[in-house]
Amino acid sequence: MLLSSGITASPHAFFPKAVSAPSRRGVRCSVASVPAKFDLKTYWTDLIKEINQKLDEAIPVQYPQQIYEAMRYSVLAKGAKRAPPVMCVAACELFGGNRLSAFPTACALEMVHSASLIHDDLPCMDDDPSRRGQPSNHTVFGEDMAILAGDALFPLGFKHIVSHTPTDLVPEIQLLRVIAEIARAVGSTGMAAGQFIDLEGGPNAVDFVQEKKFGEMGQCSAVCGGLLAGAADDEIQYLRNYGRAVGILYQVVDDILEANAKKETPEGERKRKNKSYVSVYGVDKAMEVAEDLRSQAKGELAKLDKYGDQVLPLYSFVDYAADRGFSFAPE
Repeated sequence: MLLSSGITASPHAFFPKAVSAPSRRGVRCSVASVPAKFDLKTYWTDLIKEINQKLDEAIPVQYPQQIYEAMRYSVLAKGAKRAPPVMCVAACELFGGNRLSAFPTACALEMVHSASLIHDDLPCMDDDPSRRGQPSNHTVFGEDMAILAGDALFPLGFKHIVSHTPTDLVPEIQLLRVIAEIARAVGSTGMAAGQFIDLEGGPNAVDFVQEKKFGEMGQCSAVCGGLLAGAADDEIQYLRNYGRAVGILYQVVDDILEANAKKETPEGERKRKNKSYVSVYGVDKAMEVAEDLRSQAKGELAKLDKYGDQVLPLYSFVDYAADRGFSFAPE
């Protein structure tokens, strides 16, 4: 049966529902798009500028210099979309939080995200020679330095949250929950588990791999924003479900676009095939999965409609993940 999985380790598994016949409609679905009055591109681009500046300040070059240069190379890569930190800020603002209280965690999420990409790109993992339009970290600095750069970024993220979050805006108990959430997402039951099963598991593990490798960062980003703003427990669960769906949706669409591009790519230049809905079920079924994920994400946000226009950024992320309605000009 489509999308059935023999792995059910997650107690809150949020996998796409099975679908019937293949569709050739792309990733469109029946759920209404975000009203045109919200300008996601401007909102996102403005936040990218602020986040880039804060990331630059957060990772000054110190001794030993080469480790910091390797860290900065990946974190400050031109063209990075900063999706995790932007989602964190948007979720915080949804509940009336001040974005100044969210920026330290937003930067930490980008550090953690970059660290995971550095490690995923290694020859012993996904063996990817490029990332964000430039050579991968290990291609430039060597595998040993790439491992160290990733190792250094993880704890730096936690330190940044503790040392830079305004204590008058976020109570300590909420910060502890944020730190615990990030630790859970990147650990042995989260992204690390997804990477392991991607390497070692069979093709029926695709649901687990997609949820853990890509859904975890999405849900962690949304949940952290809600925690910073003091959202209620049921609202945190809505954000968790939403973020997981958007994270997987983004990757499914990436895989569809990549599959179409690979038609023009020589076989010898293709990177190692990972477990994706495209590789296991084909493009048509992956399109159906994307439609279902968009519907699920918007269904979770509908439970937060009482917040009015404040929820529009999160709605618009769903449509961007599916449609890629605009591009970001590199700075």
